[in-house]
Amino acid sequence: MTPAELSRTVRHALCRAVADDALPGPVPDRVVIERPGPGGSGDYATGVALRLAGPAGRPPREVAEILRGRVEAAPGAAGAIARVEITGPGFLNFTLADDSRDRLRADLVRAVRRDGARYGHGTALAAAAPARFAPAAETRAQLWTRTAVALLRTQGAAADIVPGAAETLRPAPAPAGDHLARLGPDALRWALLRPAAHDRPYTGPRLLVQRESNPLFRVRYAHARARALARGAADLGITPGYERGEETHTGLLTALGDHPAVLEAAARLRAPDRLARHLEQTAETFLRFQETARPLPLGDEKPSAAHRSRLALAAAAGAVLAGGLSLLGIDAPEHL
Repeated sequence: MTPAELSRTVRHALCRAVADDALPGPVPDRVVIERPGPGGSGDYATGVALRLAGPAGRPPREVAEILRGRVEAAPGAAGAIARVEITGPGFLNFTLADDSRDRLRADLVRAVRRDGARYGHGTALAAAAPARFAPAAETRAQLWTRTAVALLRTQGAAADIVPGAAETLRPAPAPAGDHLARLGPDALRWALLRPAAHDRPYTGPRLLVQRESNPLFRVRYAHARARALARGAADLGITPGYERGEETHTGLLTALGDHPAVLEAAARLRAPDRLARHLEQTAETFLRFQETARPLPLGDEKPSAAHRSRLALAAAAGAVLAGGLSLLGIDAPEHL
């Protein structure tokens, strides 16, 4: 069961509760499914019960109990969801069945490889009102606004920069003087987009250093390593393909699976720094993965299903990194 399927299942349970007069309407258009936060459990969670508690005039945990029973009874839930728990003030936490989790991982890698750099693009904000941004004069605000427009368009939203528009983005301004001029276009974009809007841009020399202490270098290096593995696989005649039942590599799969939600949140909140931070996390997990998992066979070792799965996972990571960097306007080189 994918997060989108789980969202529909919970919404269906909510519709049933309203139809049974267990809860008042209206039913929200969308139920947000996320990774469990601190104190949570399982694979996914939703805080929809907290959102509904006020209109229902009931404690959030009581609302969550009403939904839990209906989720567990939903068609297909018995084979896909192993456990539904309530944690904290009223969060619903879902643990997927092993077979469902295994299928989800394989479907995830196939989806990333199919969509490539457009993985995570969708229609989550298509129904939102058009976003019209006022032109900005300040350097960082200009870049922040252009990037917000690009992010919104990945989610199906109508977005543009229009004179006289009401929505104005005002991140902390770039420093005066030539502090940023020496960085070059890619490092300059990272310096202005990676810190949160209320934080000052990076001005130090570390973005010029081509080593691991430079976070931008690590992100681009991770992409280059993914492409190098793809070239190595082609030279050896290995066709990547993620197979169910192979090694899980949970950290990297989680980072890839979170990418669509990160893009949606970055667009909705006008926060490109969220995407930049996610690229850092994805790069870190990928670099650990490729150092420990050995995607390519060594010496006389014969290629196996595990190698093919690892190479497919590496290709998926490279696609996410390339797509994310592109949205930030930063080059993703094949070689570093």
